[in-house]
Amino acid sequence: MPDVLDNPEPPPWWLRRRTWVVAAAGAVVAGTATVALVAQASGAACAAPAVSSGQATYYAADGGGNCSFDQVANPMVVALGNAEYAAGAACGGYLDVKGPKGTVRVKVTDRCPECAPGHLDLSRQAFAKIGDPVAGIIKVTYSRVVNPPVPGPVTVRVKEGSSRYWLALRLDNTGNPLSTVEIQAGGGWKALSHTDYNYWIAQNGAGTGPFTIRATDTAGRRTTLTGVTLTVGTVQRPGATATSVAPKTPAASRSVTATASATATASGPAVSDSSDAAAGADGPATTAAAQPPKRCG
Repeated sequence: MPDVLDNPEPPPWWLRRRTWVVAAAGAVVAGTATVALVAQASGAACAAPAVSSGQATYYAADGGGNCSFDQVANPMVVALGNAEYAAGAACGGYLDVKGPKGTVRVKVTDRCPECAPGHLDLSRQAFAKIGDPVAGIIKVTYSRVVNPPVPGPVTVRVKEGSSRYWLALRLDNTGNPLSTVEIQAGGGWKALSHTDYNYWIAQNGAGTGPFTIRATDTAGRRTTLTGVTLTVGTVQRPGATATSVAPKTPAASRSVTATASATATASGPAVSDSSDAAAGADGPATTAAAQPPKRCG
């Protein structure tokens, strides 16, 4: 019998109540719109992303949040409302947000249950780059960034409570949100399920490891990590992040709709496949194709 729970509790911030810092609490974005969040197939890997309009507030973010990322000292991050957060599917992606004072790039790290679509809850540091914190709430436009530069290689963290019988993995520094994560098992690949706190779960475990993990993002970039160990609570760092894109038959579009007091529409490029080529490094190794993808961000 395993000595761990089949489904350990999500992180402490799962049920935390978030507070906006809003001086002009009466300001709202007028109008009612139907919002479509669409991951749509496209022939161009770097097609211009849709620009959305809305409003921004700020809160005391630490870079961790509901996406379970590690805390950072100077977080340039954003929390999204339930519709745009999409049960964790937006985690790890980046937005360019334009306000009265300029533009800031932020990483999606958190969920804002009170936010309607089009309402971005920024870290205080990010808000100060584009607006006056005294205002508390500002009008913004924003768009999704495809293939942005990232601060380091792809990392893997094995969640506390994981064992040979139940495995949970969090990946970071992927640039784009992930669409699938698989683990090599029995001569093939086993798809992991995604939680809204951004861990990928093998509900019945995957043995004792080391593991080979394959992650595909929403732009179709595929990264294979080898040598991932069953070491809980430790960030494991591969030595390279280069991946490749190889077009294939576009997948069907996926959409989520909601009605709210702001307009926000975003679309992404096609999901495509890639071949794997070797690249070794300390820790988990990342395979890399000969031609890395074009950087759009």
